[in-house]
Amino acid sequence: MEIGQILAELRAEKGLYQKELAAVLNVSTGTISNYENNIHAPDLDTLCRIADYFGVTTDFLLRRTKYRHSLDTLNRQLIRDYTVADMVNTTLELSPRDISSMMDFLDLLKRRSMSESSG
Repeated sequence: MEIGQILAELRAEKGLYQKELAAVLNVSTGTISNYENNIHAPDLDTLCRIADYFGVTTDFLLRRTKYRHSLDTLNRQLIRDYTVADMVNTTLELSPRDISSMMDFLDLLKRRSMSESSG
């Protein structure tokens, strides 16, 4: 998927017309059209503004990752002194066996939460 298609999908998710996104980014509607049709790519400053506006990473826009959440999400506090990024880093330090056990436990928690919310 090219950056233009990603941008078009993000814009559609927010229910925006090209004209509205152009106003937000302070560019012309034609420029948005050119981005979405992969005729031109946004410069670095515009790429960062697009990422900030849609709450995604520039790596997501550039197709370097499928992870679309912003740095704000990674820095979000889960519990005292523990962020989403801390959870990722801790997980990466585990053995494959421990990761498998952790995933089993998370699956159990999800199922328990679903049964509590439906019952």
